[in-house]
Amino acid sequence: MNWKAFIAGVGAGAAAGHLVYHYLLSDKTISGDVILERVKDAFKQEGPIEGSWIQLKKQHYKKFAIDTFVYHGGITCIREGEKKQFEFIADANTGTIIDVYLA
Repeated sequence: MNWKAFIAGVGAGAAAGHLVYHYLLSDKTISGDVILERVKDAFKQEGPIEGSWIQLKKQHYKKFAIDTFVYHGGITCIREGEKKQFEFIADANTGTIIDVYLA
């Protein structure tokens, strides 16, 4: 076996492993803007929206068994002829809405 080819193969394998780990397996978060658009799309199905906001800085969140990073946001919409303000908490890793409540 040629040692140069062996060393080149080991180097290529190490580089490929590094890339796979950092780009495919590492934790990635969803943008707060994307989460806000998903929430707005869900609320638009029930009526018009007046305004919305989201804090783009992730915050640590722990409640019972849930221990993750989240985005906090809010949305103002018209329901039953009145303006109602809702706030939500969304998981930064999956985009899942953890809680929605009337503000």
